[in-house]
Amino acid sequence: MVEVRCVVNAADRLGEGPIWVAAEQRLYWFDIKGKRLAWYEPATEERGAFDLPMRASAAAPRAKGGLLAATEEGLAVIDARTGVIQPVQRYDLGEGFRTNDGKIDMQGRFWWSTMDDDGGKRPGSVFRTDPDGKTTRVLTGIHIPNTVSFSPDGSKLYMADSKLQTLFVHQTADLSKVAEFAHTRGTEASPDGSAVDAEGYLWNAQWGGWRIVRYSPAGKVDRIIQLPVEQPTSCAFGGPDLTTLYVTSAWDELSDEARAKQPLAGGLFAIDVGVKGLALPVFEG
Repeated sequence: MVEVRCVVNAADRLGEGPIWVAAEQRLYWFDIKGKRLAWYEPATEERGAFDLPMRASAAAPRAKGGLLAATEEGLAVIDARTGVIQPVQRYDLGEGFRTNDGKIDMQGRFWWSTMDDDGGKRPGSVFRTDPDGKTTRVLTGIHIPNTVSFSPDGSKLYMADSKLQTLFVHQTADLSKVAEFAHTRGTEASPDGSAVDAEGYLWNAQWGGWRIVRYSPAGKVDRIIQLPVEQPTSCAFGGPDLTTLYVTSAWDELSDEARAKQPLAGGLFAIDVGVKGLALPVFEG
């Protein structure tokens, strides 16, 4: 049995978007509803956080330093050492919408999603920002778009619609070519954020499921790791050898009674999974 360690008892209301920045040997993540960017250095066990003036949810490391972040006001650059945030591409997401998940692909393009903050009642979208700064809406009709992860060769885009409890796989070259990859229908769990390992397996955090699930490239369950929190939200590989899976979580929507039974809800967890993660590029724009 693998050990699940809470490395930062962050008490995030809605922890999301973990990202490993190799140049800094730091993990960054957001508390979306807490309007906060947090960081953790496993080598020193130092940690910290910055308050943000807006909700942000996902980011990619920049070649020039700092993070390119998806926020409720559009794209922004965050100085990760000071927490100073500078909008660089304002975008009207629509009344009641915010950003949600996001990740950089193997070609160095930043993909990010939006959702209706009222439980995804109205469908959200997925956008792609190229290194030259051009942003394109590439998918729509997804109520709660999550996962936004790519196969090692970049040919496949994995997307979750958490409202439908379903993971889909798209052909990156033609996103209209899509198939069901896996699902959690009939359970309390919904697929949330994901990370892909170097073997091409998808690790998925399952909201409401108390677990992380590793799926084979064929969509079959390969491994299940139980967690001490009901609402894991996303995951990312980190550490000097990329063999540690970091998992964010949330206490949002939990009753006081439920939260009392899981005091680590909203914490950041580390799991040494024995598999190397997929190294992602930086954003060159």
